[in-house]
Amino acid sequence: MARIPDAFIDDLLARTDIVEVVGSRVPLKRQGREYSARCPFHDERSPSFTVSPTKQFYHCFGCGAHGTAISFLMNYDRLEFLDAVEELAKRVGLEVPRDTRQRNESGESRELYAAVEAAAHFFQQQLQASAKAKAYLERRGVDAENRARFGIGYAPEGWEGLKSALGTDARRLALLEKVGLFSRNDSGRVYDKFRDRVMFPIHDRRGRVIAFGGRVLEKDDGPKYLNSPETVLFHKGRELYGLWQVRQAHAKIPRLIVVEGYMDVVALFQYGVNTAVATLGTATTPDHAELLFRNAADVFFCFDGDRAGRGAAWKALESVLPRMRDGRQTFFLFLPEGEDPDTIVRKEGAAGFDARLAQAMPLSEFFYNELSKDVNLAGMEGKARLAERAKPLLAGIPDGAFRDLMLQRLTEMTGVGQRAAAAEPARPAPSVRPGRGGAPAPKRSLVRTAIALLLQKPALAAAIEPPYLFGALRQPGIPLLVELVSLARERPGITTGAVLEHFAGREEEAALQKLALQVFPGDESGWRAELLDALAQLDRQVRQQRVEELQARINEVGMSGLSADEKAELRDLHASR
Repeated sequence: MARIPDAFIDDLLARTDIVEVVGSRVPLKRQGREYSARCPFHDERSPSFTVSPTKQFYHCFGCGAHGTAISFLMNYDRLEFLDAVEELAKRVGLEVPRDTRQRNESGESRELYAAVEAAAHFFQQQLQASAKAKAYLERRGVDAENRARFGIGYAPEGWEGLKSALGTDARRLALLEKVGLFSRNDSGRVYDKFRDRVMFPIHDRRGRVIAFGGRVLEKDDGPKYLNSPETVLFHKGRELYGLWQVRQAHAKIPRLIVVEGYMDVVALFQYGVNTAVATLGTATTPDHAELLFRNAADVFFCFDGDRAGRGAAWKALESVLPRMRDGRQTFFLFLPEGEDPDTIVRKEGAAGFDARLAQAMPLSEFFYNELSKDVNLAGMEGKARLAERAKPLLAGIPDGAFRDLMLQRLTEMTGVGQRAAAAEPARPAPSVRPGRGGAPAPKRSLVRTAIALLLQKPALAAAIEPPYLFGALRQPGIPLLVELVSLARERPGITTGAVLEHFAGREEEAALQKLALQVFPGDESGWRAELLDALAQLDRQVRQQRVEELQARINEVGMSGLSADEKAELRDLHASR
């Protein structure tokens, strides 16, 4: 994907009022220089969500959510990065650079999307001309509205129906093959991959068709489902069938129900359960889990109750567990033998299906039930085995109440952890800086102070002229400080939020986020003086470091072993001290 120029992002964030963006979606209350609210990303009773208009970023002290106006729209409105940028640009009267938008869907990429879309239209036209395909959908109770909603079509019998209709030139033929719509035999003959199947287009998060799933009309006509292969447009481990339709049906998705088949999704929609999605012929992946929680806080996995269904549920649990931040909930619904969501909703309707969801098993219960299935908890050996199985999985859960409660449950079942908890000395309460809503004050050092001041006001970097003598110090944080100074000088006007955006995904991100939350008394002139004083002290440390290096050389080779330049440097260093 083409990268939007940094200068444009800086300008966009500088012009954007993050208080206005967040406040139009979440009720904010002014507290001093900042605004607070109950966090929109996890359930809480007292406000721990802070929005800073001066630094142009938000932070939740409860769940750790943080970012700029761009990331807020991505997480709250469930927008892709480019869509969030365009939304903000529209608000402030800017236009996203035309070349950026075009490069995101230029050349072959745009042609590939067009080829898949053309195939989708072809299949829809073929459905209208096929009495047996329409009869199949009518028999399954899929009405015209839902056929249109999901773009359902039909791939005709024969080896070259799609090829004859769309492969009119070598270029188009190559594109259709690249997106997985053709197969090629050993002799090199190219033919339609999908034949005599009901076709379900798979949409990406922007509503574009990127792949297909094809279902046989009769049980014995080959594999029940045939999916598009992995292509440049389609990665099955990252997409969910039906998510686009769910997002069109809800301004805020109340929950997501994960099922196994395309027809399960369509049937649930048909009967009014319009929050269902399906994985695409693969187990639930970490990318699926991230996508699910990005769209809804409550996720229900609906599987068969047999061994295969429970195996699929466990794989889903393993992907979900490391993403179980406080406020998120996961449940597992196991259906009776021989039933699937399609058959259940036809028999019991939406009310019956909702009643089953209300009885679904919470993740915590399923977790401990599965791990203790073949364990005798009446004996110490069994308890030790359960603890050994559970601990590595529990270690991956994010810090918070849910993790604490899962560990507490393990202690209740096995006794493991009781002695450690009893022996652990009481910890003193962390010191709190006034006005930070309970944020502990970090230990101050010259490097941390300099970084925190630059995050308070990146424009302070203008007072620091290169070369940066302090960059020679062998101390933790010095490379980060040098990079931060260079970034702020190269991009005048950059906001705190944009600085944090620059470091997003890097190991320094968490430390910078904490330092950005510090509040310094006084005004900009006082901050500048404090920053320059901290840097002057670091420069003195550099000189002392160099004296010690030269002294070590003298101890090793004697004064005569130093070069004339080194001797002059040592004299100057002593004089400056």
